[in-house]
Amino acid sequence: MIPHLRTAYNAAFTEEKYQAFLDEIYLATNHRPPFHIAETPVFVPKTLSSQLFRACEDLVGTLCRPGFKALSQETILPGCYVPGETEHSTFLVIDFGICVDAAGHISPQLIEIQGFPSLFFYQDLCARAYRKHFDIPENLQHLFGGLTAETYVEKMRRVIVGDSRPENVVLLEVEPHKQNTQVDFWATERALGIKVKCLTDLKTEGRDVFYLDENGRKVPVERIYNRVIFDELQKRTDLHREFFFENEYNIQWVGHPHWFARISKHTLPLFDSEFVPKSFYVSELSAVPDDLERYVLKPLYSFSGQGVIIHPTAADLEAIPEHVRKNFILQQKVAYAPIIETLDEPAKVEIRMMLAWEDGAARPEVITNLVRLSKGEMVGVRYNLGKTWVGGSVGFFEI
Repeated sequence: MIPHLRTAYNAAFTEEKYQAFLDEIYLATNHRPPFHIAETPVFVPKTLSSQLFRACEDLVGTLCRPGFKALSQETILPGCYVPGETEHSTFLVIDFGICVDAAGHISPQLIEIQGFPSLFFYQDLCARAYRKHFDIPENLQHLFGGLTAETYVEKMRRVIVGDSRPENVVLLEVEPHKQNTQVDFWATERALGIKVKCLTDLKTEGRDVFYLDENGRKVPVERIYNRVIFDELQKRTDLHREFFFENEYNIQWVGHPHWFARISKHTLPLFDSEFVPKSFYVSELSAVPDDLERYVLKPLYSFSGQGVIIHPTAADLEAIPEHVRKNFILQQKVAYAPIIETLDEPAKVEIRMMLAWEDGAARPEVITNLVRLSKGEMVGVRYNLGKTWVGGSVGFFEI
């Protein structure tokens, strides 16, 4: 999106550089991600970066207003209550599709927002690997708010480890070695010294939680950096475990599970911003919209695009039982623009702005970003099979 940088990058690209870049990530984590890592980063011009930060401010304003918890209380479904909810979400990730309006101006449009962590350590590692193996101008940033490589890690240490010792903090997931995003787990473990643990590794004695180290020693758990998707956990009735989210323990949540529900697709109709496509709850419909083809139908309680209907019909809406219609939204379609020139067809781009909210801070801060490139109808692996210059990447911003 910065034309002269794109032209220069594409001209200098070689498969040898790309392979060295991939090897850099492997050496840093001892893991090769199963997802495709894009052959290129994205160069974000100042006009777009300014819009993205303004959009984040608009959305954060809604989340910080008095009464937001009351508006989102119904998202805590029966059987999903977890003790120890924090005053605010520790993390926010905001996905924007990059579009071009009728006048030819680039504009970000909100796709989704989540009160849940993303690949905070992998993204920094990926950006540094791009810098090492490709010519990335020094004045472009992937970290924001004046953060450097060192102060970024220290900020994340304050957020995740806090006043605890690293051994008393765990990154918690279900079967972490089977997760597609596990590269971030190992990058986090190496950066902070905390342990990556499966839910089944946690032991309990009353309200105390611990795990056994390699010597069989009981190590108390004081803080849990939660990466478990509660909706997904409820489907795993096969897990033999002692730790249950609904029980009260002597632990602090870093990313309390309630915020995954509170800040989610349910929040979309609450926003009012030029960067937010129109959306509303299906339960509020008095009739099927005449322009239904302009909308996407999304279930509120699903993850990773499951259940989304890109081209809904009146029959799809009528098939939703009355008692669950409040659990679906219609969101105006966002037309991603194919604006990233590659060595064959141009790619569409989605930019995830990643925020951390420290305890005691009035508002969350945008600290880094994630980019996904696509040449398919939607962003996602199944829409880009066999294609190159797609997949996970990072944005270098002109600030």
